[in-house]
Parts: sequence; C-alpha cells; structure tokens
Amino acid sequence: MLSTEDFAAKQILFLVPKDGEKLSFRNDNILVTEKSGKIKHQSTCYRLFAVFIVGHITITSGLIQRAKKFGFAIVLMTASYRPYQVISAAAEGNVILRKRQYDYRDINAAKILTENKMHNQRKMLMSMREKSDEILNTVKLIDEYIYKLSFADSVQSIMGYEGCASRVYFKAYFNNVVWKGRKPRTKFDMTNALLDIGYTTLFSYVDAVASLFGFDRYCGVLHRQFYMRKSLICDLVEPFRVIVDRQIKKGINLGQFKEKDFEVFDGRYCLKYSKSSEYGGIFIKAIMEYKTEIYVYIREVYRTFMKGKIDTDFPVWELR
Repeated sequence: MLSTEDFAAKQILFLVPKDGEKLSFRNDNILVTEKSGKIKHQSTCYRLFAVFIVGHITITSGLIQRAKKFGFAIVLMTASYRPYQVISAAAEGNVILRKRQYDYRDINAAKILTENKMHNQRKMLMSMREKSDEILNTVKLIDEYIYKLSFADSVQSIMGYEGCASRVYFKAYFNNVVWKGRKPRTKFDMTNALLDIGYTTLFSYVDAVASLFGFDRYCGVLHRQFYMRKSLICDLVEPFRVIVDRQIKKGINLGQFKEKDFEVFDGRYCLKYSKSSEYGGIFIKAIMEYKTEIYVYIREVYRTFMKGKIDTDFPVWELR
C-alpha cells in the first residue's frame, strides 16, 4: 500500500491526442510525441499514477506492460469524456476484502455516505458570499432531510432523501445560470454538460485509486448491484461531487466555460473536440487539489472493511 507521502508525489497525464501524436517510452520515461517526432511531453514512469486519454490513440502491448510494471492506470475516454476502458495496476486476490464486501448487508454505511454528501452541499451553500432567502431556506430543507435520513429503513428511502436534497441544492447553488434541473446524460444545457464532464473525470480518478486496494468495484453499499455498473465507485464519488460543482460555478463566473465552446445536436450540448484539452485540464486541476485527500478517504474505507467496522468507522470527508 502506498504511503500518503508517496501518493502525493504521483502525477497524472491528461492527453487529448491530435492527429499523428503517439505515446512511446525511453529510459523508463513516458513520451508524447508529435507527428513530426518532436517531443511534446516527457515524464518518469516512477512518478506516474494515471494516464487519461480522451479520443483515439494507438495503444501498444509495450504501454500495457509498462503500466503493469510501474503501477499506473490507463483510462480511455470517448471525446465526450465517457470512460469505456480502464487498464489498471489493480491489486488482485484480496479475498478477505471482497468477502467482507459481499457479506455486508446493512444500511448504516449508506446513511453515513449520504449524510456526508448532504453536509458538503450545505457547506457549499453557506460558503456563498450573498445568502439570499432562497439559499437560507434551502439550507433548512437540507437540514430537514439530514434529520429524516437518520430514520430511513431502506436504501430506497435513503436515496429518496438524497435526491430531494440534491434537487433543491442544485437550484439554489447554480443561481448564476438559468437552472432547469439536473438531467444526467441528456445534456440539454451547458451546465448539465459540464456536470457530466466533471463528474465523469472524477469518477475515473476515484476508480483508478480504488483499484489499488483490490475492491470489487461493482459491489457498493449505497448503490447496490446492477449489471455492469461500478456501484462502489458511484458510492465513493458522492462526498466529492461538490469539488466539480464549485469549479463549474467558478468557471462560468470567470468566463472559462462558454456556450460558444459547445455544439448542439438533437438538443444535446456537446463540447467541441478542440476544447477538450482545455476543459479537461480545468477539471483535472480542480480534482488534483484534493488528490491526496481522496486517496486517504478511500484507504480509510478499505480499512473499515478489513477491520469489520463498516457501520461504526465508515469515514467522512469534509470539504475545506
């Protein structure tokens, strides 16, 4: 298991390949070279944690071998930032951990996880400079949902309270845009498209970290088993979604995110490919500010499972 200090030194390479660019290696360094052969980027494999690749590129067996040797993940994503393959240096054979996951049937961890998310949403609203009556009323509503959450007796009711809290939170927090509601994957406006990009990038990063510990990432505590869904990763991203929310609001206010950078197809907002590197870099930078905290949080989740103290010691992450 990596120490916190070792993990903090790890780097992430975010690549949106242009025509003719390729990945190669030289003396244990990873290189990004242009079509002309000019080196665009070079970094040591010893410090590499993950390579995010948006779009098309040729992957060689040598790249996969080195990923296994040096312990870094390769995350392949479509031009719309949807991950379709993660080649990771995952810990394998952690039978005890997976047995603890499969044996866990209670809902207390789901309650802790959901309350953690609500508290961070509340904190986001209270951090706003101008607290209108709408903001303060929304905070009161979230407090009510947190109270009711303690009496929930099923995963379905827990997710119901989480959905109610998120609905009022989004409306109040994104008061710098015309908010029409959260519609995942439909991308019917720029803000929803940005949320999908940011959350997907966060999901892929959390997935890469969780793979280090040998979890069955398809077995969650809040999001229960569903065919081909990484339910545990859906769980682990919940407390951290506010990182993306804050970056989107900040980016819109600063003019980093613009309507003209998107194209609309059948009512769906799609980021122009030429802007993928710029927008991806903004979200990666925001997430990397918390990279060590995310690692420590997931490590603590691992420890609670290994100790069999999931109900009592499930960790909480508070937004700074």
